[in-house]
Amino acid sequence: MSNSRTISLNGIDMFIREQGQGPLVLLCHGWPELSYSWRHQIGALAEAGYRVVAPDMRGFGRTGAPAEIDAYTIFHTVGDMVALVGALGAAQAVIIGHDWGAPVAWHAAMFRPDIFTAVGGLSVPPPRRGRARPLETLRKEGIENFYWQYFQEPGIAEREFEADVDFTMRAVFSKGFSDTGMSQMLKPGLGFLGDRGIPRDLPPWLSEDELAVFVTAYRKSGFRGGLNWYRNLDRNFDLTAPWHGAQIHQPSIFIAGSADEVVTGLIGAKRVADMEKVLPNLRQKLLIDGAGHWVQQECAAEVNARLIAFLKSLP
Repeated sequence: MSNSRTISLNGIDMFIREQGQGPLVLLCHGWPELSYSWRHQIGALAEAGYRVVAPDMRGFGRTGAPAEIDAYTIFHTVGDMVALVGALGAAQAVIIGHDWGAPVAWHAAMFRPDIFTAVGGLSVPPPRRGRARPLETLRKEGIENFYWQYFQEPGIAEREFEADVDFTMRAVFSKGFSDTGMSQMLKPGLGFLGDRGIPRDLPPWLSEDELAVFVTAYRKSGFRGGLNWYRNLDRNFDLTAPWHGAQIHQPSIFIAGSADEVVTGLIGAKRVADMEKVLPNLRQKLLIDGAGHWVQQECAAEVNARLIAFLKSLP
């Protein structure tokens, strides 16, 4: 069983789950998730001989959530992980992230190769900094209904998600994108969650008791902290200018589901195809057939086996 505690670091109080002894492995969750999203990995990696630490990331769960939108840049989120390594009394770590946690992991490895000796990303490919800010690019292409854009105005998405947190978490974790109107491209008159009149069934990999952990946490925290990560997309583009074209030379692994919209869409598919340009030391690129976005929960046994094999391959 993992233990939990709260550590003060980088100007916030951070809740962590930890288990095991050995080389340090950090697990960074995404949106709208929690350290609990790694419940299947923490014990497995600890039993394999690693000290595993999974935080509630900045703005999520039981970790501090600063009020200012600009307190959620990639510098803040990577800075939290740098500070966490130090607070744990370690000098180095392997960092693995899923969804929004993946850009944190990729950038941590890019910014601080002295600390992060290997890196893994689940569901979100490594960064390739484009020619213009992401939200500007969408506008120039005539796109006005992408979910990133919907998340920008404070309060709008929060109201939708907080109106019925149980429904929100069921909708997010269910597979029902195409048949409920829920999509990365919002339908006219609908929010991100699609048609609220259509019930959402839990996927077979998530129990009612597991869902209740997420629902209880988000009823307490609300959704603003996590949404503020999206409100820094253009700011992050500006901040990462010094790393334009940079590569990540540490050993790396990428795992995603073949049915995940994030990796099958226009941008994602190209980034998956080209990721060796950013990751010259990519050890494995795995698309799990038929799996969706919540891959470490949906395909826990396979993800665990691949991550352990990757970790064992490191010097």
